[in-house]
This record gives sequence, structure tokens and C-alpha cells, in this order.
Amino acid sequence: MPVALSANLNAVAQLRNRRDLPWPSVVDMGRLALQAGAAGLTIHPRPDQRHIRFSDVPELRALVDDEFPDREYNIEGYPSASFLSLCEEAQPEQVTLVPDDPAQATSDHGWDFYSQHNYLTPIVARLNRAGMRVSLFADADPQQIAMARDTGADRIELYTGPYGATYDNPEAAARELDKLGETADAAIGMGMAVNAGHDLTVANLPPLVARIPDLAEVSIGHGLTADALEYGMEDTVKRFLQACGHEV
Repeated sequence: MPVALSANLNAVAQLRNRRDLPWPSVVDMGRLALQAGAAGLTIHPRPDQRHIRFSDVPELRALVDDEFPDREYNIEGYPSASFLSLCEEAQPEQVTLVPDDPAQATSDHGWDFYSQHNYLTPIVARLNRAGMRVSLFADADPQQIAMARDTGADRIELYTGPYGATYDNPEAAARELDKLGETADAAIGMGMAVNAGHDLTVANLPPLVARIPDLAEVSIGHGLTADALEYGMEDTVKRFLQACGHEV
């Protein structure tokens, strides 16, 4: 099956927050993405609300529920007490847990499952009991996947930042792609589904999808928003869907 595309709205929200004005609207842009065929929406509400605001969370939940009930809502973030409460209130279909420090500009590494396995296991169980699928942000390291699986998580999300950074170096791109593929193979072999995200583009998605044909979902924000400035949100989503293997 073609890879599901979740439109990450963080960059849209960050642009809005440059002014004390309600545009661009994350709800309106999310609607355009879903109308164009995106399988869902992703947000990362950080404690300082520098892009997604806490007030956006229920509004986007309502958009999916009221207008696109067959799509998914994915909330990602560090599993602080306040974040977990936010997820339990919003009831996203998927929660993606990331090991970010609140001061980080963006997610830039996966979990160390060896040292944080015992920390993550009860959190995964709590979210699963509440009916949410859990995905864990993971580096391209197949040796850690057994520990990720043992937390009870449903999926991993491969951190593809190092792969995205090789846009001008084909040999380095091939090396990073091999590491991602080996990690995905390990996860799928252990019964986990695999997502991917960070610095994915229309150019680098097809090789990733070819290497990981069972890839379940990609979450794309920066590249999607950047291209939307040139092509518009509707056409941009369709271009990314084609890159994911969809017929558009």
C-alpha cells in the first residue's frame, strides 16, 4: 500500500505566530491538506507554544472529527505530565513520543532505548489503555529496536534528519538510506510498524519508499510548508503523495 502522508502544521503555526494575527490559520491549512488527500495531521505542541498553541489542539481535533472522520490526528512531544494530560484530553489516533529538551529548536535525535526503556514502558501502557497508538522516535540503529519493541509501543518513527541533510551528497545519502532500511527491517521483523519523519522532500522520498516498501507513514512539515509557498498547499500535498507512491 502507498505510504500515508501526515501533514505537520508546526511551520504554518510558527509563521502565524510572527504576528498577533490569526493568519495563516492552521485549521484552514490543515483542511486544505486533508482535502488534497493527506491521511492526517501532525502537531508538536511545545511548552513555550512557539508554533502550535495549546488552543490549536482542540480546534484541529474538531476539524478531523467533523469534516474528515476517516483521517488521523497525530500529536508528538516529550511525555511530560502536562503533555500526557493534553493527549488524554484530545484523544489523537496516534501519539509520537520524542526525547526533546524543551529548549531544542527541533527534534534532532531518537530515544536511547537502552537507558530509557523503563521510563517509556509505563507511559506507552498509559496511552495504549486510553486507546491511542504509540510511536517512538528512533535513530537509525537496528541494535536498539528490540528494546523499543519491549516498551509495548506499536511503531517507531525513524528520525530521517541525517538522510535529509545529504541532499547534495549522493554517496552519503546511500549510506544513511542503508541505515534507515536496516532499522526498518529490524522493526518490521519484530512486528512493529514504521513511520518516518524529518527533512523529507519530494526528491528524497521515493528512494526511502523504495528501500522501505512497508513504510506506514511519513510526517512532513518543513518541506511541505516550504513547497506550499511555491505551489500552494493543495498541489504540494499532491506532489508529496506522488512521491509516496500514490496515484494522484
